[in-house]
Amino acid sequence: MTQPHWQTAAEITAAVTAGRTTARAVTEATLARIAARNPTLNAFTDTTAPRALAQADAIDAARAAGQPLGPLAGVPFAVKNLFDVAGLPTRAGSAINRERPPATADATLIARLEAAGAILVGALNMGEYAYDFTGENRHDGPSRNPHDPARMTGGSSGGSGAAVAGGLVPLALGSDTNGSIRVPSALCGIFGLKPTFGRLPRTNSFPFVSSLDHLGPFARSVTDLALSYDAMQGTDAGDPGCANRAPEPVSATLATGIAGLRIARAGGYFRANLTPEADRAVSHVATALGITTDIELPEAARARAAAYLITTAEGAALHLARLRTRPADFDPDVRDRLIAGAMVPATLVIQAQKFRRWYRDAVLRLFEHVDAIIAPSTPCAAPLLGQKTFTLGGTELPVRPNLGIFTQPISFIGLPVAAVPIAGTLPTGVQIIAAPWREDIALRIAHHLETAGIVAAQRPQDT
Repeated sequence: MTQPHWQTAAEITAAVTAGRTTARAVTEATLARIAARNPTLNAFTDTTAPRALAQADAIDAARAAGQPLGPLAGVPFAVKNLFDVAGLPTRAGSAINRERPPATADATLIARLEAAGAILVGALNMGEYAYDFTGENRHDGPSRNPHDPARMTGGSSGGSGAAVAGGLVPLALGSDTNGSIRVPSALCGIFGLKPTFGRLPRTNSFPFVSSLDHLGPFARSVTDLALSYDAMQGTDAGDPGCANRAPEPVSATLATGIAGLRIARAGGYFRANLTPEADRAVSHVATALGITTDIELPEAARARAAAYLITTAEGAALHLARLRTRPADFDPDVRDRLIAGAMVPATLVIQAQKFRRWYRDAVLRLFEHVDAIIAPSTPCAAPLLGQKTFTLGGTELPVRPNLGIFTQPISFIGLPVAAVPIAGTLPTGVQIIAAPWREDIALRIAHHLETAGIVAAQRPQDT
């Protein structure tokens, strides 16, 4: 029998709507679970219990009055602490930001989830200013992997990954600039969605690299990803990067199946940098989908290099005043990379942006021949906390920058990706990549794999 703290969002809403439980009972159990498990996992930096219980009571009152409930009624969720939460300072994982006045309004995506009936229970740990792939934070301590608390969650949305994988909440929001949804999804063994760049508004969230930042959900099922994604869609004038597109709901399309879809495996760069467990993960999915074709993303290594140039230069520009006045208050690893970014010649950044346009056009041409591409999410399973290097192809590589070697060439051009988990001694993950605005295709494939038992959220032993 499914334990209450491992229920999906869809199961919770069904139970609340049918009167088998109440939103207050779900919320109280969630807050108790957070109190019990967060000292180990360090996923939450703040909880919002009074607000959450008031929301729960409002939902229960609406049901008692015979009013219709939303598609996420009674579902607890939490957000990476770069989302504005009214009444809390928006930390963005930093020491400096927590001195700011509390936010006066919620991020747009929080408001949209609440409008669908979801209940905010708190804010989540993250890498400082989102410049991190490990989930280690100098100021709040590392988020810890529920499958082995001695290991990394991945970052920078590490608290989001730990909270969902550890059974603290069924749904969480994170951000993904270079891989910060997909890396924790893989290392924590859960599902994640990085939508098309511009699909979901970033209004009232703290930026990292505005030309690369995406927001998206983590969940323990594809259905939950789709439900939350549908609730959050829609343009917003508060985010100039948000596309002026009408919502395109995907929940009803999940069961459509994958017949007729042309799916290939990413070759070349995406096969050359794998540990055996990561290769097994992709091969497992490729076999299940009957994939016999590799497709090569041209100049993927150069795309990753260009993504780094743009990331470090834009990030440095955002933080230049803080770097000048409060350098000692940064994580040294973050500070030094930002300082290096401030010294990148403008000519190199211009070249990287020119290459970005060429690369995007070249990759989009591939989607004339395929509907989706699968690729590894990370080169390895979760490293130990504090681990500085790992071995890849006989070479020792730094952990912090290289957990994202397969995610950066994808987010660099804003493609939508459903991240799916592969169970193992430690979980790994696979990216399902689609053309812009075709989240429906990526999620249909993910749902097919989940229904067939090929992929599933990996439940930690303690749950």
